[in-house]
Amino acid sequence: MAHVLRVPKLDLVAILAQQNPQIDLRIEAYETSTRNFLKAVSHYAQNAQAEITRRKTTHINEKKRTAEKIQSYENETHACKVKELELIADLEKEREERKEAELAVAAFDRQLASIKEQCALLDAEIEQRRVVVNNLRREREREHALLNTHASRTSPELTECQFRLRGVVEGVDKDKILVRFTHIDPTDPQREFSVVIDVSGDNYKVPTTSPFLPNLPILLDELNSTRDVYAFIKNVRQAFDELVLR
Repeated sequence: MAHVLRVPKLDLVAILAQQNPQIDLRIEAYETSTRNFLKAVSHYAQNAQAEITRRKTTHINEKKRTAEKIQSYENETHACKVKELELIADLEKEREERKEAELAVAAFDRQLASIKEQCALLDAEIEQRRVVVNNLRREREREHALLNTHASRTSPELTECQFRLRGVVEGVDKDKILVRFTHIDPTDPQREFSVVIDVSGDNYKVPTTSPFLPNLPILLDELNSTRDVYAFIKNVRQAFDELVLR
């Protein structure tokens, strides 16, 4: 409990009755009390200033920490925004890439469908060609058998013709017959005289003779008229004989 200074009551009658009236103002006690008061006020002010300084420091530190947190939040927010922009850009890029991929897949699907269609057409064409080839093979086999039959019949005649004409008849290229004669030139019995007969068309042709025969066109017209190849070969040999004797 705080000590309360009590001021004694003044007896003015007794004081005035004195020869030298005096009132004890208790200056020393007042000064002591004043000093104590000022000391208490000073102590209070110091404590208050210290508390204000402490609170100010605490506030500054708290404000600093808050500012740091705000800056950190702002940095994180900025980083998040940058990341968001990057993600948006990545999503847009992925969307474009997916669109391009879908277009490419659609194009590949169309190409695949076209290729399958072409393959189906090729398979059908191959099957048709296989049928044609089989038919041609059978036809060739029939023709080969027929030619063998004709060859068996004409072989003796051909051998006799070659012996009499002193020549050799053989096939060259396609649908061409080479006839080679010897024993025409008395000075060189082994010298060869030849003629090539083309039987591929409706009319016979003679692409070449060795040596050249001046009357070949007449002989060729006669061949196409009579269609007698053996007679033509005989006439060509006779023409070579006449050419050597000139």
